[in-house]
Amino acid sequence: MPPVFRWNTYPLIWGKWVFDKGFNNGMTPEAQQTIESLGILFKGPMETPKGKGVKSVNVTARKTWNTYANKRVFKTLHGVETVFSKAGIPIDLTIVRENIEDTYGGIEHMLTHDVALSRRFITRPGSEQVIRYAFEMAQKKGSHRITCGHKANIMKITDGLFLEVFYEVAKEYPDLKADDVIVDDLWMKLVTRPDLFDVVVLTNLQGDIVSDLCAGLVGGLGFAPSANIGDHICIFEAVHGTAPDIMGKNIANPTALLLSGLALLRHVGLMGHAARIKNALLYTLESGARTGDFGDKNKPALNTTEFIKTIIDNLGKTPAHGARPLLEDKPITPTQYKLEKNPLIMSEELMQEKIVGADFFVESEEQPQLVADKILAGLNTKFDLVTISNRGTQVWPKGSVFTNLVNQYRCRIESKGTEPCSQEEILQLYQHMMKVFKVCSIELLNMWGEKKGYSLAQGQ
Repeated sequence: MPPVFRWNTYPLIWGKWVFDKGFNNGMTPEAQQTIESLGILFKGPMETPKGKGVKSVNVTARKTWNTYANKRVFKTLHGVETVFSKAGIPIDLTIVRENIEDTYGGIEHMLTHDVALSRRFITRPGSEQVIRYAFEMAQKKGSHRITCGHKANIMKITDGLFLEVFYEVAKEYPDLKADDVIVDDLWMKLVTRPDLFDVVVLTNLQGDIVSDLCAGLVGGLGFAPSANIGDHICIFEAVHGTAPDIMGKNIANPTALLLSGLALLRHVGLMGHAARIKNALLYTLESGARTGDFGDKNKPALNTTEFIKTIIDNLGKTPAHGARPLLEDKPITPTQYKLEKNPLIMSEELMQEKIVGADFFVESEEQPQLVADKILAGLNTKFDLVTISNRGTQVWPKGSVFTNLVNQYRCRIESKGTEPCSQEEILQLYQHMMKVFKVCSIELLNMWGEKKGYSLAQGQ
């Protein structure tokens, strides 16, 4: 019998109950303080009330503690029958999802009664954190390939920045084959030949979608564990969310949460304990034991309690496939950090920045030419009206009458010859624009050297 390590546990109450008590972030101050003092969290699914304007407690936790890398492992499990297991195609995929940025910033506005805007943040330092983690993890895992999934063919600046950082980091890992795939092509390849991929790193929303797809390849979300990795705090949880419809029925599949717990044990150095439990789980699955969501439907399903008891009874047994060596436990107490201020992550600015104009997002029900005429009347001679677009498609100075319009335009005004201009001059432009339109939003047009920090309109 291996030695038993007794670790203190600190149960915390989160989620809907806490929201209902008036804590808008879904956690009490005491819970936040406890986690920040310990640096580690094993979390079950948490419900966020719907329709009350509050943010997901799951996303809040990941972002508050900067757990920038969401590692999700998907492997063929013998006893869990899938299309690929029947075909003899083994799956061993690790998805690394950026966990902080992207549309998960949840920064949204109604610009008009018809037009909603969501801001998508992709940062160079944030991208480097998760991409470097993915390369380090792939190297330790002995991976042969690491792939960046992206949509840089359309989102040339945001996904383009993520892809650029990927290849910058890849130069430091010459022994790993680094390549990239456009996400729609990646999804198609994953459902046809998932065995071709090893480690895939993606932005937040794309990574969320891809990882749920990968769960389907290995039997469903009941077999999808995850680890949220940060420099100071790590969170371990199943990929799946809550299932209120089966609450209290004792029929849930606990495998994903158990696998997440094993990742936590390995994280704190209890390698032998993790291997012993993993072997018992694999042996249990091979034996045909199952909960109602998978397995041979001709065999009776076990409830959650019975399934867990079967795993416990199988402790010490060795599975025929994927047995883990019983490595020595080397318990590690997670480092406890006491930060005095928020860490600032930023890269060196290599080229001089200049402002060359602004995009004005204005509300109007008028035709593009009339919008242009109003802007051009009295426009400062230092500036040109370059383009007007509607939902990203250029409608002035050229366009098509077949382009449907909504009541919000983006009007791009640039300095002639892209000469530098000041924020005071942009403010003067704003004063001109607000006399003839409701200005919903404004974005500065920045350049670094000769590189434009803004995208063209479709058809421009």
